[in-house]
Amino acid sequence: MEVWRGLLVISGLVLMMIDMQGRGSEARLVENFYSSSCPNVEFIVKQAVSTKLSQNPPTIPGTLRLFFHDCFIEGCDASIMIASSNGDAEKDYSDNLYLAADGFDTVVKAKQAVEAQCAGVVSCADILALAARDVVVLAGGLAFNVELGRRDGLISKASRVPGNLPEPSFNLKQLNTMFAKHNLSQTDVIALSGAHTLGFSHCSRFASRLYSFSNSSAVDPSLDPGYAKQLMSTCPRDVDTSIPVNLDPTPQTFDNAYYQNLVARKGLLTSDEVLFSDSASKPTVIDFANNPGNFNGAFIAAMRKLGRVGVKTGNEGEIRKDCAAFNHDHGDS
Repeated sequence: MEVWRGLLVISGLVLMMIDMQGRGSEARLVENFYSSSCPNVEFIVKQAVSTKLSQNPPTIPGTLRLFFHDCFIEGCDASIMIASSNGDAEKDYSDNLYLAADGFDTVVKAKQAVEAQCAGVVSCADILALAARDVVVLAGGLAFNVELGRRDGLISKASRVPGNLPEPSFNLKQLNTMFAKHNLSQTDVIALSGAHTLGFSHCSRFASRLYSFSNSSAVDPSLDPGYAKQLMSTCPRDVDTSIPVNLDPTPQTFDNAYYQNLVARKGLLTSDEVLFSDSASKPTVIDFANNPGNFNGAFIAAMRKLGRVGVKTGNEGEIRKDCAAFNHDHGDS
C-alpha cells in the first residue's frame, strides 16, 4: 500500500512538472513578483505616468500603442525601446516611426523613478506593461492587475519587424492569422482593436480609401459618405500625409465609441472597418457597441494575454539599467 502511495505521489509530481513546462513562460509571470524586491513599483510607475500625462496628453495612446508594437515582434521584452546609433533597431522600422515619442519618454521617466528606489530590479518590459495599464485607467478605463516578472530582451532589429505587425489594409482573416501566432483569439483581435478609441492615425494610413479604392469606386463604399467627405477635407490629395486624424470622436477617453463608430460605418482604417463588415466578427462589434461592460471585460482579458507573449523570465534576457540601451556586457546583438 505504501509503495502505491509513493508511486502516486511521484506520478503527481511528474505530471505537475510536465504541465508547468507545457505552459512555459506564461506560468512564470505573477502579479506580486516585486512584493519583496520593490513593493512600491506600481505606485512609482503610476505617479510617473500621471506626471507625464499632465504635461502631454498624447502620452495615453502613445504608451498603449508602444506596448502592442513591442509584444508583437520579439515578445513583451522592451526591444522596442532600444536606440541604435546605426538606425537599425526595432523602433527604426518604418511602421514604428509613427509611434509617438511621448510613449517612449513615459517609459524612460518611469524607469528613472523606479531605479531611484529599486536599482537594477525592475525590467523595462514590466514598466512598459504597467504604464500601458495605467494610461488606460487614466483615460477612464477599468483598472486591472498586471502580471509581472518579464526580463528585457537582447535583440532589437528593424529587419525582424516586417510581416509581424498588422497593416491598416488587413482583412479579418489576415488579422486573425497574425494574432493567432501569439495565442490571441478573434475576440482578442476585436477587443484589442478597441485601443483605437484612443489617439490618432495619419492620412497616409487610409488615403487609398478616399482616392484610389478600386477601379469601380475611388471612395471605399463601406465608408459613410458624410464621414468620407469629412476625411477628404482633412486629408486632401496633396496634403502632408503625416497629418494626424483622430481614430474616434473621443480620442483621449477610453470608451466604446470606437465600436459605435464602426456600426455607423465610420471606421477610419480598413482593418477597423472589416470588423463590422465581416459577418464573422460583426456580432461581437455590435455587442461591444451596445455593452461597454462586455468590451471592458474582453479588453482586460486580451491585454493580460497579450502581456504573456514571448516573455523572457528567469535567467533569460537582462534587467536593463537604461531602457534605451543593452547592458554593456551583452553588447547589441
